[in-house]
Amino acid sequence: MNTTFAAVSDWLNSGVWLHFGGRALAAVAIVVAVYGLVRLMRAFLDRVRRRSKAASPLIYIFEQVVGYAMLVVGVLAGLATLGLDLSSFTVFAGATGVGLGLGLQGVVKEFVAGLVLIFDPALQIGDFIELESGLRGEVVEIGARATRLRTNDDVDVVIPNSKLMQSQVVNWTYNEESRRIHVPFSVAEESDKSLVRDVVLAAAEALPFTQTDLAHRRTQVWLTSFSGDGLDFELIVWPSAESSRHPSSMHAAYTWAIHEALLAAGIKNTSPQLDLRVRNLFGREGDHALDALKLRAAPPPRQGPPGSAPNDAVAAVFDDAVRNTRARTAEPRKRETQP
Repeated sequence: MNTTFAAVSDWLNSGVWLHFGGRALAAVAIVVAVYGLVRLMRAFLDRVRRRSKAASPLIYIFEQVVGYAMLVVGVLAGLATLGLDLSSFTVFAGATGVGLGLGLQGVVKEFVAGLVLIFDPALQIGDFIELESGLRGEVVEIGARATRLRTNDDVDVVIPNSKLMQSQVVNWTYNEESRRIHVPFSVAEESDKSLVRDVVLAAAEALPFTQTDLAHRRTQVWLTSFSGDGLDFELIVWPSAESSRHPSSMHAAYTWAIHEALLAAGIKNTSPQLDLRVRNLFGREGDHALDALKLRAAPPPRQGPPGSAPNDAVAAVFDDAVRNTRARTAEPRKRETQP
């Protein structure tokens, strides 16, 4: 016991601990300084990325790669400042790497998938995508483990990077051009097809996000099927590129406009029904036979013209666009406040 106390006393008196403490403080200072530089670099590049939409993907790639590289260099520099010989850890690091590789396969897989996504031009920050599950959202961040989407309902969804690599993804904003959408609707079988077409086309063209017809892109009405229940149509329309980021509200806006236009034109909707034709019953025919069976339908009550309610989905398309723009602007500030 006395020998131990003597050794500790000699170590304290020698001043070695002061030298080691100074190295430790220097190592911590290096790591903290590098981390601060990374934060400042990302804040600066985020501001630049907001102003330059064309170069935004390249800036994001540079931000992520350089940021990770600076953190790794900072940690290694801190260890070297402590006086550790990094070359002596080669064999140990190899054995440890094998163990970590086996135990952390999932983490490594997600990290590699994230690097691939960062450099993949088919999926970039700001794109609006749809997954096989039907989930839709804007790509806000591609991290080391997962990618974050923001839906039009302002819900942030975290998706593992490997899932985006291995499943089908629909990119609604791969380029700046419009997308053709199909809006189905049905009318009664006896409806005038020409009148239906004119009414629906006028309703679609009245919406503010319907693009003007071009030679190769025109708003059309297709008859897709017909049966005893009615006629099935589809409105084929090319909306603006920005509205493609809000497919649900946009589809609802066209559906509402079609229904209002059909009602105003007096075109009936399709509805399954059973027609009973009685030719002769106990010597009675037509209405007399129906009277005998008490099957004559009562006259429908008189109704006034249907009222026209506001098409809320049209406003929702523009409200979503404004809200998403504000969220996209606030995203870098939100990241800066994170610990």
